[in-house]
Amino acid sequence: MQTNNMSAVTEFILLGFQVNQTARMIMFLLLLVVYCATLSMNLLIITLVSTSKNLHTPMYLFISQLFINDILLTTEISPNTLYILLNNGATITYIGCIAQLYFFGASEAFECLILTVMSYDRYVAICNPLRYTSIMTTTYCIKLVVTSWLAGISISMITSVTTSVQNFCGPNTIDHFFCDLVPLLELSCSDTYIVHLETSLLGIPLVVIPIIIILFSYTKIIVNILRIPSSTGRQKAFSTCSSHLIVVSIFYWTIFGVYILPTKGKTLYINKSLSLLYTVFTSLINPIIYSLKNNDIKKALHEHIYTRAPWKSL
Repeated sequence: MQTNNMSAVTEFILLGFQVNQTARMIMFLLLLVVYCATLSMNLLIITLVSTSKNLHTPMYLFISQLFINDILLTTEISPNTLYILLNNGATITYIGCIAQLYFFGASEAFECLILTVMSYDRYVAICNPLRYTSIMTTTYCIKLVVTSWLAGISISMITSVTTSVQNFCGPNTIDHFFCDLVPLLELSCSDTYIVHLETSLLGIPLVVIPIIIILFSYTKIIVNILRIPSSTGRQKAFSTCSSHLIVVSIFYWTIFGVYILPTKGKTLYINKSLSLLYTVFTSLINPIIYSLKNNDIKKALHEHIYTRAPWKSL
């Protein structure tokens, strides 16, 4: 019976990175620094967006939501990965594994959607600037954010529930550092056709349609920027969306590298490295990109530091 089979495996073993102790300690220290820096930088920009009146715009609302998600994503993965590196592997309960799969999937789904919303925001700002404030109202922006969160949570719930009713009755060792869908399904004793079909179908509204929207938006953006007569105007227009374009490129290329590109000739080490890149390092890269290429955030940071300087109280 299916209900009996579900209890056949009560925990999974996460192997993590099978390297020598010295390499594991180096990876542990590097990941710890990255995790602390990620939390600090994302929280800093979220604080700046919430306290600086100059950043109370739709674009920065979406950026703050992206960084909140980055904090959630790295917190879902990094602490457990640090534990695995210290102990050269770790066990995780069946419920814990499904829960990690769910929260990871919800974060990834939300990021796909919020990046699409951000590209639409830049499209309206550059291609239809006179109507920008009337289109991107506060109410409309909040609806876009809430819809993205609810859609991400719902899509991940569907996949997680379908995976949880699979029959895991054999090996329970996952050669990965977290409970990802593909290595988890490899351990299933049931037919995984339905799960794979479901994942493919959910990929249409989650990946295919967002990519089409992003490509359409940036095609129109580039065409409109090239029509601007002055080089200063073109540079200013492009600077408002270049950070987002870089973030989108990094996110989707790493996702494609792990899940879309053929696995033949791709070692487990490469697959784990790519997974580490988009689950941990992109959460650090994103605020760096926006900090370095965004004058508004740099200005807000300067004002934030200046107003709290010790000499101001003298």
